[in-house]
Amino acid sequence: MNVPTPEILFERKGAAGLVTLNRPQALNAVTLGMVRALMQQLQAWRDDPAVTRVVVTAAGGRAFSAGGDIRALYDAGTSGRHADMLAFYGEEYVLNTVIKHYPKPYVSLIDGICMGGGVGVSVHGSHRIAGDRYLFAMPEVGIGFFPDVGATWFLPRLPGQIGAYCALTGDRLGAADAVAATIATHRVASARFADLAEALCGAAPVDATVAAFAEPAEEPKLAPHRAPIDRMFAHDRVEDILADLDADGGKFTGKTAAAIRTKSPTALKLALAQMREGAKLPFTGCMRCEFRIVSRIIHGHDFYEGVRAVIVDKDNAPRWRPASLAEVSAGEVARHFAPLENGEWQPPELNRNADRA
Repeated sequence: MNVPTPEILFERKGAAGLVTLNRPQALNAVTLGMVRALMQQLQAWRDDPAVTRVVVTAAGGRAFSAGGDIRALYDAGTSGRHADMLAFYGEEYVLNTVIKHYPKPYVSLIDGICMGGGVGVSVHGSHRIAGDRYLFAMPEVGIGFFPDVGATWFLPRLPGQIGAYCALTGDRLGAADAVAATIATHRVASARFADLAEALCGAAPVDATVAAFAEPAEEPKLAPHRAPIDRMFAHDRVEDILADLDADGGKFTGKTAAAIRTKSPTALKLALAQMREGAKLPFTGCMRCEFRIVSRIIHGHDFYEGVRAVIVDKDNAPRWRPASLAEVSAGEVARHFAPLENGEWQPPELNRNADRA
């Protein structure tokens, strides 16, 4: 009899609670079962005095986690199971919140692709270690979705306008750019990851252990473009960002404008509105905002069309509706951010004396 391989593994080793994302064949895409198992284990370790830190790794080598299980969500939505979709997102956002407020060091060793839901289980922790193959992106607007899992909080708080740039372009950042943008906290060579994981099981303070392995990051590839990014992505209208990119006439800005124009017009306007709104909200307010948006998107057109084009049929030719930015009204954008009539997302009980945000 074939015994199913667990999607996520847990082990207590020394002072550490070890987590391994274990769906390498699916690039460790996050499922509802993984969300629930990690939530339960984090709660147990939070109350266990013998566990002084949590260390998260991933199997397979290619990806830390490429995101949520988008195909499963697509299948749920196209068969009318919207409640199942909302159950996944609602519980995922609770997990993101628990990680954000976790009272013990939460260390993610990220070597490979880290996107979407994979970002959600790592970026909110105290230590994000980037290996040689590290590759960060929030590419959701390319499938008619929006940067979620707490991106409403963390992207607007990156230096300058790099968060808006990531949200609208879905650009992939390597380790150097991620460290410069504070998405990753440290750079460690991949060959030393196993030794670092072992060292983190000891009793030495996490900060001192990580510092002993960390090395300077390389020169960020985006460094020469930071000034134009900060200037052009400061606009509150996607149309104005594109106009500035077009007017610049440079190779980088031209490539950036072309990339943006392939995305869902509705998703682009939602993402930019997110960046501006999220900068003003506390963390739980950002998560509530994301649940409002996803509650509307799952009943729309572009998410299913984007997944069809990229994942199902793989023709990479989505037919967005509406097809242009001009057709996406301010009222349509605002509708996604409005309070829900059937119950708002509720943050978890954090068992803390004070909520940091």
